[in-house]
Amino acid sequence: MISVVILAKNEEKNIKECLQSISWCDEIIVIDDNSTDKTAEIAKKLGAKVFTHSLDNDFSEQRNFGLEKAKGEWVLFVDADERISPALWYEIMAITNDPSNQFAGFYIKRKDIMWGRQLDYGETGNIKLLRLAKKDAGKWTGRVHETWSIKGKTFTLKNPITHYPHQTIKEFLQEINFYTTLRAEELFKKKTKVYWWSVILYPKAKFIVNYLIKGGILDGLEGLVVATLMSFHSFLVRGKLWLLWNKSTGKSP
Repeated sequence: MISVVILAKNEEKNIKECLQSISWCDEIIVIDDNSTDKTAEIAKKLGAKVFTHSLDNDFSEQRNFGLEKAKGEWVLFVDADERISPALWYEIMAITNDPSNQFAGFYIKRKDIMWGRQLDYGETGNIKLLRLAKKDAGKWTGRVHETWSIKGKTFTLKNPITHYPHQTIKEFLQEINFYTTLRAEELFKKKTKVYWWSVILYPKAKFIVNYLIKGGILDGLEGLVVATLMSFHSFLVRGKLWLLWNKSTGKSP
């Protein structure tokens, strides 16, 4: 039995296609973070079990809540802006129903499609995420950029998840602002120090790595925009962390 868990908040424009792409799962669970649109209504109409649960700026806790609700031997985590292709569906069914399978979890590659173009290079070009595992294999850790820490052997599946993130610059910037605040707060709680030179140099280095070394330039104008905004992401994390340290020591920024 395979349970799929989807975290959602105001995803009425995405949730239908997402749910349709995983309709083959035995159990579909949507963890809804108090949506004010029709996300929950659409999900229920399509047969999903919907649980309202506040995110409280902790993605691991939200995913672990979904993990607890799942009844399947295997649990698949999918975001509302992601789609499972028929090829990946077939691969997942084959591997989880194989009696000789010795793996506790599976990494799945992810391909981003932004503004109509698939990004094959840069930061997200070769990304893979642990998204399918046995229910009792482990827990999620980390408030943001969370990871599924499991025990047992893992394997990487061949077919990727298709991802349609921040389809407008406005959405991209809003998400960058949200996630960088969480990341800065997480690093501050871990007492991670930040220095003036890292605020300046790290974002520049990240742009060079993503756009030139990892080949983001080959993704055209879309690759340039992504490399630039992800560099800005790095700048905001360190800038916000610097402000938190100044506030804690009574220094004015």
